[in-house]
Amino acid sequence: MILGCIADDFTGATDLAGLLRRSGASVQLHFGLPDGPSDGHADIEIVALKCRTEPVATAVADCTAAGRWLLAGGAQQLYWKYCSTFDSTATGNIGPVSEALMALSGKTQAIYCPAFPENGRSVYMGHLFVGQQLLSESSLKDHPLTPMTDSNLVRVLTPQVAGRVALFSRADQRSQSALPDAEHIIADAVEFDDLEQIVASLPDHVMLTGGSALAMPLPARLGLANHQPEADPQVPGRSLVLSGSCSEMTRRQVAHWSADRPSYQIKPGQLGAADIDACVAWLDQLPAEQTALIYATDDPAAVRAAQSSMGVAEAGSQVESALSQIAQAAYARGVRRFVVAGGETSGAVAQALGVRQVRCGPEICPGVPWTFAGSASDPLALALKSGNFGAVSFFDDALKQLELADGPA
Repeated sequence: MILGCIADDFTGATDLAGLLRRSGASVQLHFGLPDGPSDGHADIEIVALKCRTEPVATAVADCTAAGRWLLAGGAQQLYWKYCSTFDSTATGNIGPVSEALMALSGKTQAIYCPAFPENGRSVYMGHLFVGQQLLSESSLKDHPLTPMTDSNLVRVLTPQVAGRVALFSRADQRSQSALPDAEHIIADAVEFDDLEQIVASLPDHVMLTGGSALAMPLPARLGLANHQPEADPQVPGRSLVLSGSCSEMTRRQVAHWSADRPSYQIKPGQLGAADIDACVAWLDQLPAEQTALIYATDDPAAVRAAQSSMGVAEAGSQVESALSQIAQAAYARGVRRFVVAGGETSGAVAQALGVRQVRCGPEICPGVPWTFAGSASDPLALALKSGNFGAVSFFDDALKQLELADGPA
């Protein structure tokens, strides 16, 4: 292993794995901290955690353990990956984890850059944009767990860290100015060239943190580019789409699918054993060749109402538990291809299916690859999608790509 990465959720980890695989480097992705040491078979290893919304102390402990595991496996460099929308709160977890990993790896400064130009995320003068909108004016202001109401990343990060926070503007980067005299540095990036320049000029004492796109130039810097990846497995079996995300794009994707395909909505507060059994019974009555969507996706007003009556954590926990149980029932019925929308949902489903390690396959769209687990005789395919990623037709796109990869029947 040359590069070791830590991601704060499962969809973010698959996003990172897909972009790094473009280089030709071999990428191995672990869901949760591995039980044993690295087998050393991959150039890049990623440990995916569910720490985006954990208490700060838990997130720091989990990420530090992952960092130790990666360094013990030979990682020459660590990369801390979080969402390209800088999802966080005033109490963490992006800054505290960064400080812990800096101490672990002996770095004295950290660069933060969540820009992902290919997916419309850019940072200019320290402000994060989603397309042409400021983050605080986009749909992310209504995120059910980490509502982002401030686009100024210097201002967002400052209360999270003990060290100083400064901006490294695009103008300063282009003039090849020295890094600011601060422990924590927000770096502008509007185009992919900006990310390449940040990585190319990275001093040894600086740790990189950011979205998946900032990591893309690292394989070339570390001499890992242009390897030949192994062939992807063919995955027979039925398919199922599960969605727990309530992002604007996922709502559009759910509406697109539901217009003329089998779909079944579940709701917090109505997810007892009988409700889950009814959903599984509905799935059982569908013809084997039909792919269904089971979703908890809803509009912001409905989400707020559920959270108000049940509490934010309980509403989310109910949905994750229900979709996990449904995924297990579907697997027992022969489903081997799962498309899952939502970071927390993806983590819960992967854990429920007992998936601890996957190999990264081809990208469905920027930031969302197919991943493969299971044995050679019984492979499993998972597409784990962050809420706002993908086109309106994403669910179709994902399944068609896998069908084409299988070739003619």
